[in-house]
Amino acid sequence: PPAPRPPPGCVPVFPPSPTLYSLDGSLNLLPPPRIHRNPAIMKPMKPLKRLQLAIPDQETPVTNFLTASGTFQDGDLLLNQKGLRLISEQTPETSQSHAQPPDTKDLDLQLEDLETIKVIGKGSGGVVQLVRHKWMGTLFALKGIQMNIQEAIRKQIVQELKINQASQCPHIVVCYHSFYHNGIISMVLEYMDRGSLADVILQVKTILEPYLAVVCKQVLKGLIYLHNERHVIHRDIKPSNLLMNHRGEVKITDFGVSAVLASSMGQRDTFVGTYNYMSPERISGSSYDYKSDIWSFGLVILECAIGRFPYVPHEQEGWLGFYELLEAIVDQPPPAAPSDQFSPEFCSFISACVQKDPQQRMSALELLHHPFIKKFEDKDIDLGILVGGLEPPVNFSR
Repeated sequence: PPAPRPPPGCVPVFPPSPTLYSLDGSLNLLPPPRIHRNPAIMKPMKPLKRLQLAIPDQETPVTNFLTASGTFQDGDLLLNQKGLRLISEQTPETSQSHAQPPDTKDLDLQLEDLETIKVIGKGSGGVVQLVRHKWMGTLFALKGIQMNIQEAIRKQIVQELKINQASQCPHIVVCYHSFYHNGIISMVLEYMDRGSLADVILQVKTILEPYLAVVCKQVLKGLIYLHNERHVIHRDIKPSNLLMNHRGEVKITDFGVSAVLASSMGQRDTFVGTYNYMSPERISGSSYDYKSDIWSFGLVILECAIGRFPYVPHEQEGWLGFYELLEAIVDQPPPAAPSDQFSPEFCSFISACVQKDPQQRMSALELLHHPFIKKFEDKDIDLGILVGGLEPPVNFSR
């Protein structure tokens, strides 16, 4: 018998959007059936392509990776209460427990010397706390990661440790030290006191082109470092992963979902990160490369310019559901900067980032030389003026 019709004026209800992981195995998943609503306001929904979503692996006991001394070991990475060491990179000159950045080489960091101020957020696989060094008064962000987790996520976190260990880029958030103790990996990170780009947008609503050019230049330099020197796809470029400080410095963070490419540029065929900023080729299950980060970067910059997520229509509060948003990203024309509101250079820059065909997108290195970036290079634009007067995202009152 036919299903009973809902009462007039019924509003559709959708299940919460699934969490996406980078894991082995995949599942062909069709969107859930639409629940009836008022026909007067209901628009027909065309069939949607099958989407590939990952199935979580079973959790792997952390004891599988502990040595007899209680040191966490994964491949060439060793981590204990004293710090982190990469076996393959150890030399007589670099045999200390952790290669500290030059400006903190004299700071002997120990977990017991850090006092918690408050929880300030959640990163990939862990909670982030604002902490203060008891004797120095220096602020840090302490990321704690419980390692009794799914194997693929554990591998991503180990990769994050390796990237941070070797990072020599001023546009990547500094990792001062890493520890392993009682099943938890702790990363002592640079504290960016103006929060993320998402925090900044909440206060300023939109960012003008001259300031955006400075933001773009710094993020692109970080991406060039990741793509060209570390051979890494970040895979989760979004406003909350671009951090800022009162000096106007912009830095990329959170490599817990990054993937190191093999020299053969092997396929990256798994879902990881935030679906809103995913490139069309990732959503459709095709292979992808560094250019997927460029798509995400373009959406972020356009969002900063227009003050809203580019795929949300003006007349609606949001998309009707998770699958309709994915369908829009895959099937609709890419978003564009309104030509009546922005310069031709900026419109061209955004277009170069969000081409549907990844081969048509510019690389980070090419974008660094785009006319939009060059247009403001000889101007003395201080991003610190924009963010210096903003309210810090963390209230220090307990």
